[in-house]
Amino acid sequence: MAFDHAQAVVNDGFSGLLGVELTHSAEDQATVRLPYREALGVGRIHGGAISALIDIAATAAFWSHPALTQGAWGATVDFTVHFLKLAAETDLIAEAKVRRRGGSVCVGDVCVRSADGEEVAAARVTYRLSP
Repeated sequence: MAFDHAQAVVNDGFSGLLGVELTHSAEDQATVRLPYREALGVGRIHGGAISALIDIAATAAFWSHPALTQGAWGATVDFTVHFLKLAAETDLIAEAKVRRRGGSVCVGDVCVRSADGEEVAAARVTYRLSP
């Protein structure tokens, strides 16, 4: 069985602290879920929690590629997030897709939705990945 890089990303310490769960991964894509709890914000979910979810989802998508080895390494270089709607007391689902995979730089898009499917944030993420 191949090493599941996307699951390893989501099992990382910070992701686990937030409670993020990997719900789907395929080549160049990943979907993660952040279950709501009051610590994420009372009355609204903190933008920092949403930003962290975006980074985790994008990273999982970048790592969802069969050519990567266990010795690979990577880091987020940049991302831009647009908060589109208030997220209040709801689970969040982030869907990430790799838009372009270069030699060592990847670019991806992430859409964050509430549990009822409303888009609450959209982001573009740039990532450095050394296979």
